[in-house]
Amino acid sequence: MRLLKRNDTGDFGLTDDIPDDQVPPYAILSHTWGDGEVLFRDIMDGTYKSKAGYAKIRYCGDQAAHDGLNFFWVDTCCIDKSNSAELQDALNSMFRWYRNAAKCYVYLTDVS
Repeated sequence: MRLLKRNDTGDFGLTDDIPDDQVPPYAILSHTWGDGEVLFRDIMDGTYKSKAGYAKIRYCGDQAAHDGLNFFWVDTCCIDKSNSAELQDALNSMFRWYRNAAKCYVYLTDVS
């Protein structure tokens, strides 16, 4: 499992793959996909802040920090969908990842 980690400046980056028995407490984001989602490659190449979906990623990181969590997971950018083995593993593990999250936030684009 790969997580996003918020740093002291409020920015974030991806962790390396974390073994199941070493995953720290984390928040998870439930959301609908739209145009301009932040993808794994956007995080890796540093272009994520220019994407429309950055607002909900920032929301999740800020809310996690408010709740005392340094780590959070968002499907659009924590899964490398270009890697078919990783994508299949993520699909098979997603229920467990939601169940094991310390917090689950819901982002609804049509609700202020």
